[in-house]
Amino acid sequence: VDALAQPARLGRVFDCALLIGANWAIFIYAVETRQVFQSSLGYFMTPLVNVALGILVLKERMAKLQAWAVGLAAGAIALQLVLLGQLPWIALLLALTFGTYGLLRKPVPLDGLSGLFVETLLLLPVGLLALAWLVGSGGSHFLENAWQSSLLVASGVVTALPLMLFAGATRRLRLATVGFLMYINPTMQFLTALLIFGETLTGVQVASFGLIWIALALYSWSAWQQRNR
Repeated sequence: VDALAQPARLGRVFDCALLIGANWAIFIYAVETRQVFQSSLGYFMTPLVNVALGILVLKERMAKLQAWAVGLAAGAIALQLVLLGQLPWIALLLALTFGTYGLLRKPVPLDGLSGLFVETLLLLPVGLLALAWLVGSGGSHFLENAWQSSLLVASGVVTALPLMLFAGATRRLRLATVGFLMYINPTMQFLTALLIFGETLTGVQVASFGLIWIALALYSWSAWQQRNR
């Protein structure tokens, strides 16, 4: 309650809600349009975006290997821009929205459950408007049949639980560390795109993922060395 008594703090929570809502929407669009490799790339990039935001905004220290890691991530994006002639905008937007969400969420004195409740409450009017539009245009599939409706409800629960844990972690850990712990999500997305959806993995995408994985390996090694010291 105290966290929401001040308009400035409430405004920050609202900004967090908008960012996470945008992130969800972009991810759903990626899945619907069978661009899960891009969403995977975006979430692989998120830890490195967190590192960059931690340095630029929170003035956290960055070791030399971490600087190389951020540089390799930028190189992966430049590679797609040069060879494909277009930016992987889904990956970029996913990484930027989720990374910025973590940055803004960090100083908000709300635990994971309370923060998620308030953010969802603030997004409720937007969600109701979107649902009304889908129903009016015939694009809503909710309540068409019991199995499909139960999957839609379950997807909300599956989305909420890790977000609650993430919101709690951002208050207790360094922003860069929070990002480092999130490799499992993009790994599962990558395997889903490859093994279940059967998406085509181009040579440029392989090179981009390779640069990102090298960057993450460098950052992991650097973080491990810092921890030992």
